[in-house]
Amino acid sequence: MPGQSIPDPVTDKLSLIPYVFLSASSSGGESIDEVVLDALCAIRLYLDMEVAFVAEFAGGRRRFRYVDSSLKHPPIAVGDSDPLEQSYCQRIVDGRLPELIHDASALPAAADLVATMAMPVGAHLSVPIRLSNGQIYGTFCCFSTRPDFSLGDRDLAIMHLFADFASRQIGRDLATQRSNREMHQRLASVLESESFTVVYQPIVELSEDRIVGFEALTRFWARPIRSPDVWFSEAAEVGLSEKLEMTAIAKALTGFNHIPDDIYLSINVSPKNILNGAIHRALAGAPLHRIVLEVTEHVPIPDYSQFDQSLAPLREGQGPAKGQRGIRLAVDDAGAGYASFLHILKLKPEIIKLDIGLIRNIDTDITRRSLTAALVGFAQESGSKLIAEGVETAAELDTLKQLHVSVAQGYLLGHPLPISETAALFE
Repeated sequence: MPGQSIPDPVTDKLSLIPYVFLSASSSGGESIDEVVLDALCAIRLYLDMEVAFVAEFAGGRRRFRYVDSSLKHPPIAVGDSDPLEQSYCQRIVDGRLPELIHDASALPAAADLVATMAMPVGAHLSVPIRLSNGQIYGTFCCFSTRPDFSLGDRDLAIMHLFADFASRQIGRDLATQRSNREMHQRLASVLESESFTVVYQPIVELSEDRIVGFEALTRFWARPIRSPDVWFSEAAEVGLSEKLEMTAIAKALTGFNHIPDDIYLSINVSPKNILNGAIHRALAGAPLHRIVLEVTEHVPIPDYSQFDQSLAPLREGQGPAKGQRGIRLAVDDAGAGYASFLHILKLKPEIIKLDIGLIRNIDTDITRRSLTAALVGFAQESGSKLIAEGVETAAELDTLKQLHVSVAQGYLLGHPLPISETAALFE
């Protein structure tokens, strides 16, 4: 360990060294930025330096991406940049300066640099950060304003270890950024070309074998071919959730022009696009009394009170449809997990949609029948209506009728259809 005896606070912080390496292999909540900053702090404390940083080489300049310092007024800050050729970093990478410098002012090749006297720079350690493809990203550096002759090969080896650690974290971050750019380009192309359509699956009242509504479902034909939930999930990742959802909803609402006035449309919407007001704008002028909004179990609602307040004007029928009943709310995927039951308790939906996983083989599975029977009782007590999703066999349908589930949808009752075929059902 370099230097003199270490005060207790510094000794305590040396525990960051194993911590930052453990965090690299864990799936904790720390971001890559936080992990790299922890690494910088750990190496700076270990080497008893005043400044540690990660610099990126780009466009002939050195850009400071991460900085950790004990100085009240650090000489560099995140986002600063300077000419690469005038830096220690470039000269260390190409071999004109050694990676370990005990006293920069005593080394002619370092003393010639303006920064050496301006800061001043005393002890300095810098090692390249190489990505997995061999490309040099930049450097991992530490320096102090005073010389330090206690530094040795062991300290330099630890610097290389931390630089390798940082390269893995940065490499992951760059891969994520690249993936996000590709996703954004893919989705922007889908939106520009409208490479998707809306199909309508019948929702049937069982006692009369009568269609009472349709669920509007989005289908994509753009490549790569993936399920709709993957497209919408990627849109949320790259900030295009609102645009994609609202474009799909606008297309779905044109279905009202082709179905009878007593038939409703059920459309899927994420909680985020309810909370941000996007759905309010999308439904301006629409017949709210003929719309059901489905909120899925798979997306969390961060604040139920705020969600309820945001949705209240639409549920109360204010705006263009004032004086009429407003939209109805459905909780989708009930029975798929804990979140759906929490949605039901907090949101008091008019409709509860039983998940396909609960309906599958309900005729032979007593556990599924028991849970469905309990939900039937809950719906009767709370005034909600149950809709069974994913009904595919006559035996499943008969069991649902026995359990007093009165409304259902699924391939047995009707496949999702384009609007032309949907309209033909009523001709």
